[in-house]
Amino acid sequence: MNPFRIDIDRSEIEDLRARIRATRWPAPGPSTDWSRGVPTPYLQELAAYWADTFDWYEAQDEINRISQSLVGLDGLDVHVLHARSPEPDATPLILTHGWPSSFVEYLDVIGPLSDPRAHGGDPADAFHVVVPSLPGFGFSGPQPEYGWTLPRIAGMWASLMHQLGYERYIAQGGDIGAWVTQTLAVMDAPHVAGAHLNFLITPPPPGDPAALAGLTEQEGARLGLLQRFADDGVGYMALQASRPQTLAHSLSDSPVGQLAWIIEKFHDWADTEKLPEDAISRDRLLMNASVYWLTRSGGTSANLYYDNRDVMPSAATPPPLPPPVPVPSGVSVYPGDAALPVRRFAEPMLPNIVQWTEHDRGGHFPALEEPDLFVEDIRSFARTISQR
Repeated sequence: MNPFRIDIDRSEIEDLRARIRATRWPAPGPSTDWSRGVPTPYLQELAAYWADTFDWYEAQDEINRISQSLVGLDGLDVHVLHARSPEPDATPLILTHGWPSSFVEYLDVIGPLSDPRAHGGDPADAFHVVVPSLPGFGFSGPQPEYGWTLPRIAGMWASLMHQLGYERYIAQGGDIGAWVTQTLAVMDAPHVAGAHLNFLITPPPPGDPAALAGLTEQEGARLGLLQRFADDGVGYMALQASRPQTLAHSLSDSPVGQLAWIIEKFHDWADTEKLPEDAISRDRLLMNASVYWLTRSGGTSANLYYDNRDVMPSAATPPPLPPPVPVPSGVSVYPGDAALPVRRFAEPMLPNIVQWTEHDRGGHFPALEEPDLFVEDIRSFARTISQR
């Protein structure tokens, strides 16, 4: 467990800016909406801001104010943010991001979660916050070998929490991080006090027409949203789960290509009908993109899809149901997300749901979009399971 600070050489930032300014742009096309992908005029304006206005070193200083380590886990150096609470009775909490996110997703909630007293909250709600980066994401990796499956990652997270001295903890995740969290709660159930998810795919049981009887209007709409996601929203997943190295060459050579590849999903999955920065600040979006670019993790992060393609949804087949989570579970539903769960189909996966929260705003990245809602949801979940 080696202390770590981010220290990007200025030549890397100058190279980034030069590459952005030298971008060879495609023809913009006849439409400026997002129906065929990221509109060129929008991306040109965002890229210009990245090259001329965004301050990486301000972002770097913000990150470096949080304790960081590179922790050796299963042959990989894993980048970990670790904010120990000043409250001695704080509850350990591990937060797992997904794609196209990174540890940047949690920067706005680490303070309120770890030190509620300093943020106008109740010190009884404090957490020791642990934020590892997935293998091949950001400063974790690149992977020395292939085969980083969900059970392997969950085992690494269990080992991490043990190394940090946390014998009982809460696990939370969204996107791929939600699947890691479910797997962790199954594999390390004696030490996981509860599992909290802000993303959950709930297809109806295959081959059981009776399961669709009596659907409410809301449930039917959510199944329709899931079908649209499977039909039209998983192209990125198919490519990353089949040809990650081909993609890696483009993402590692063009910062604008890397930006376009991930900003599309912030547009599609955040709670906005216009621009991504209507839901998430532009500087946060570009801090996240910079982490991908500066660590060359566009391709290495895609490898995670290849290694787990047997559990990824596709247009042809839904993902197989994971084993039931044996610990108390909480689910947060944000209306702007790419897919919304149906509780009756979630219960076989989560047979001990103690909190199910339907929010009126927010999307796939709630810790970035609605940090106050996210923090209160985690606090409420911790209170609920502590009373059981």
